[in-house]
Amino acid sequence: MTSQRTRDRMLNRLREQGIKDEVVLAAIGSTARHIFVDEALSIRAYEDVSLPIGFGQTISQPYIVARMSELLRNGQPLEKVLEIGTGCGYQTAVLSKLAKEVYSVERIRPLLLKARDHLRKLKCINVKLDHADGNMGLAQLAPFDAIIVTAAASHIPPDLLTQLAVGGRLVIPVGTDEQILYLVERVSANDYRQTQLEPVKFVPLLGGTTSQ
Repeated sequence: MTSQRTRDRMLNRLREQGIKDEVVLAAIGSTARHIFVDEALSIRAYEDVSLPIGFGQTISQPYIVARMSELLRNGQPLEKVLEIGTGCGYQTAVLSKLAKEVYSVERIRPLLLKARDHLRKLKCINVKLDHADGNMGLAQLAPFDAIIVTAAASHIPPDLLTQLAVGGRLVIPVGTDEQILYLVERVSANDYRQTQLEPVKFVPLLGGTTSQ
């Protein structure tokens, strides 16, 4: 279930689904997704499905991870990336292979601690995790040349827009009953370009933090 052949099948499926960035595909192919799910679910780790990780959260399906990563990269190396919603750390691990620095925020402390263990096992040394409200971003570390949000917001948080560098990209699912993946590009200090991409399904982006 964790063999290279299984991972290769996953990568071929992603190519068939339209993922073209071979750098992203290589990052996904070299990231052990089974580490990030409970042992009972590990047999399904390389299927193109989201899986529960506890606390009402999920690990995104490989296609969504690849799609959002490809949109962030836009064919260019990434420097400093902010991720909102660490979850189990899988998207974080993929980003660590695509960016020089990754900062990731998670509101649920037990998930953050689990993610830290997973990332330590994979020796993701360019990642820093923070227990915080993702709606607020990390203003003290801004600007970021890319921001990825892995939960659906009812609207695009204004704090994330201001923390995006000029020329930077924000990829975020927006909506409640129906969700659409958005790409937001900061064209200048006061000008943003928004593009609606495709329907998606994420858990909601909530405010505040929790220790349980």
